[in-house]
Amino acid sequence: MEQLYEFFNRKLKHTPTEFFRYQYNQIKWNGRAFGIVGPRGVGKSTMLLQYIKFNLNPADTLYVSADHLYFAEHKLVELADRFVKMEGKHLFIDEIHKYEGWSRELKQIYDSYDDLQLVISGSSILDIYKGLADLSRRMPIYTMQGLSFREYLHLFHQIETPVYSLNEILAHKAVLPVEHPLPLFKDYLRRGYYPFAKDEEYEMELMQVINQTMEVDIPQHIQANITLGRKLKSLLMVIAKSVPFKPVMQKLAEATGISRNDIPNYLIYMEKAGMIAQLHDTTGGLRGLGKVEKLYLDNSNLIYTLAPEHAEIGNVRETFFMNQTRVLNNVTSSSVSDFEIDGKVFEIGERKKGQKQIESVQEGYIVKDDIENGYANIVPLWAFGLNY
Repeated sequence: MEQLYEFFNRKLKHTPTEFFRYQYNQIKWNGRAFGIVGPRGVGKSTMLLQYIKFNLNPADTLYVSADHLYFAEHKLVELADRFVKMEGKHLFIDEIHKYEGWSRELKQIYDSYDDLQLVISGSSILDIYKGLADLSRRMPIYTMQGLSFREYLHLFHQIETPVYSLNEILAHKAVLPVEHPLPLFKDYLRRGYYPFAKDEEYEMELMQVINQTMEVDIPQHIQANITLGRKLKSLLMVIAKSVPFKPVMQKLAEATGISRNDIPNYLIYMEKAGMIAQLHDTTGGLRGLGKVEKLYLDNSNLIYTLAPEHAEIGNVRETFFMNQTRVLNNVTSSSVSDFEIDGKVFEIGERKKGQKQIESVQEGYIVKDDIENGYANIVPLWAFGLNY
């Protein structure tokens, strides 16, 4: 157990404290048990350690990673028992999905130690939700996505600005303390979504995230072999070179060798793992239940990494808009324009984009790239990156 405390103290010592993700102030940190999930590399582990560093006593707190060698010979329930007997109060378990049978032992820990706070996190969103079926009411799950443009400005350039609601953005209240935001915005679109974009080997690291997600996480979740992982990566590349497009299952099946009937499920897995986004219409009544109208990659950084030769600027613009607005809003397709949010329609385009497409709607907006300021119903694209 000394190994775990050494690991914890080393991680805590090197935890940065200059920047906090958007979810930090939204989590009810005093809850008895909760989980944080999100795609690989978005900063979940750092956020947990930041909270510990500023709010808890390391003497009665322990942060562990479930893939630590300690667990090759010891069980989670054994660790929890020893920790509680040492007057431990707060147990944080990162990458919990890497521990086989974690959900069964977690339930046992939860039921056995009333005074122990349990916090888990993981990158395999699919496995976390599946494993927490028995604990769903007792353990709320917070989902975290990558950096907003606002967060990128803070982390990479020390430019601070508040979060603006969608209505504030549409009313032109979203402002930046910089004279020319467009160069910064262009850089964000290419390499600003993941906190590790500061690293020199960013593109290589992002490819590793993609490979791990497609070749390991998803196949493991559905208990498939490595062959499926290669097919799923092929499916991702087909999407990367075609987006945005309306999915035709038969054509995707022919291009990848995957059964036509399996593709809709695989697309859901890829979406939950942070690789793609599916734009639905409103026929389902509830969020995410309508018919899929378009497929996108999850964020613009993936476009430039997976298929830079197919990084068509119109696709990049739409991908950015959907990625940034979906965190706090229900984004659906529109019959007359690109997107709809709560009855408001949005047409995305370049500087010369006209009003013709939205003339018939009651509340329509033209979202333009390559402009610094908005007016009337014309809003700069970068402003939607200040929504969270």
